[in-house]
Amino acid sequence: MRARDARALIRFLVDVLGFEETVVYGEGTRVDHAELSWPPGGGIMLGSVRDPGGASGGDDRWALQPGSFGAYVVTDAPDELFARASAAGAEITEPPHDTDYGSRDFALRDPEGSRWSFGTYRGEPRRT
Repeated sequence: MRARDARALIRFLVDVLGFEETVVYGEGTRVDHAELSWPPGGGIMLGSVRDPGGASGGDDRWALQPGSFGAYVVTDAPDELFARASAAGAEITEPPHDTDYGSRDFALRDPEGSRWSFGTYRGEPRRT
C-alpha cells in the first residue's frame, strides 16, 4: 500500500491498531519499504507514494493511490480494538456489530483514507 505520509500512517497502525513494526527503510520523511506484523499472524507492507518525476523516474511497479487500500483483519477482540481506536480518535465508519455469518465486526478509515475492517470471522476451512 502507498501513503502520502507513510511515517504517520505507520505510527497510526502501530500505536492505534496494534500492528508491530518489523522494519522500515528510507530516509527523512520518505519510506521506501516498511513491514508491519499483525500479532495474531500475517502482516502488511507499505511505502511512500512515489513522485513520477522524482528519483524513481516514474518506475513504480506499485503505483497505487493513497487511500485506495482496503483490508479485512482477523482479531479475537474486536470490541477492545474498537474501544482503543475510538479513544485515539480514529474515524469509525461502522461501529461493532454482529454479522449474519457469525462474525463480530467494525470498520474504520486510516489517516490516508483507506478502509480497514476488523472482525472475528476467520474464513471457511480449506477443503482437504
